[in-house]
Amino acid sequence: MSHVSSHSAPGQPPLRTVQVVGGGNARSSAHVRSLASGLVARGVRVTVCAPYEAAHTYDFAGAGADHVHVPRSSDPASVAALRAACADADLVHAHGLHASFRAVLALSGRRVPLVVTWHGRAHAEGPRAHFLRLLERRVVRAASVVLGTTSDLVDRARSTGARDARLAAAALPGPGAAVERDESHRPKLRAELGATGRPLLLAVGSLDRHRGYDVLLDAAREWRRLEPLPLVVIAGEGPLRPLLQRRIEDEGLAVRLLGRRDDVPDLLAAADVALLASSWESRSVLAQEALHARVPLVATRVGGIPDLVGDAAELVPYGDAGALARAVSGLVADPERCERLRERGVRQAATWPTEDETVAQVLSVYDELTRPTPLI
Repeated sequence: MSHVSSHSAPGQPPLRTVQVVGGGNARSSAHVRSLASGLVARGVRVTVCAPYEAAHTYDFAGAGADHVHVPRSSDPASVAALRAACADADLVHAHGLHASFRAVLALSGRRVPLVVTWHGRAHAEGPRAHFLRLLERRVVRAASVVLGTTSDLVDRARSTGARDARLAAAALPGPGAAVERDESHRPKLRAELGATGRPLLLAVGSLDRHRGYDVLLDAAREWRRLEPLPLVVIAGEGPLRPLLQRRIEDEGLAVRLLGRRDDVPDLLAAADVALLASSWESRSVLAQEALHARVPLVATRVGGIPDLVGDAAELVPYGDAGALARAVSGLVADPERCERLRERGVRQAATWPTEDETVAQVLSVYDELTRPTPLI
């Protein structure tokens, strides 16, 4: 943090906050770890309610927060555990839809301010999509303030019935924010991946339908005429793996599914281009890390991506394999264009909020909601 000051006035008890995490979203868990650290440094008491596995991975206790195990379930036992944890809270801050819904249930009948942060949105079709929309409505109408990490999430909250929805400052927490392009492992890693003497294209994310990997494979089929032939590597795991693998083999595509990886910064440093083909993204971690690491990015013009990257990436319509293939082909053939994108990426990344600014904004919202009402 660039500065640390005590938030509690002399003689006053510290502000007591409870952060509620579902545990299913790495972005929100990393954000809460960063937030807890900054709040504790400012004299705020923080309790994080999260499943054991999230607490183990993100070490909330190491940030100075207390941890209470609350499973990723809205059953009566989980809600009761959360209600007990919130008993002496001045304010509750929930992250993500399901964690927010649990918080609404736990705070039922209590006059405790509830802040909700939406880091993204759930992807579903059919009856489940309708159910999630009902949950969203219940949550935003109960929340004192809804913070959305992108302008379209703020618009969605407002249209769903939020009394007060605002754009949230959201830094890229942890070491990813300071990714440097380390060239030392590049040749070895490229050789291991099979990308010596050819362009290496990297996509990262769960193998789910909304990631647009079917479109990415269509694009890979279109650029098979390129010489040398680019290799696409996809880091991530998910339900579509068998289907994608079958297509790769049947169509003879230069695409490798790497599975879950814990060396994404190294993969980025080895890559020539980063790819994001999703149908929707908020503040994509891959997009942020690519620009920080000076890796040219080709991404779909969806969700929060245009605001996030500005003119520092090649943007294409979602679902347009031809546009994606042309953008990639143009980049791998034009080193000067790649260098321009790298320079723009550095400038764009410098405009993003820092962790310090993110904590300061959240704390100003807390102050607003917990300040005593003046007597008239």
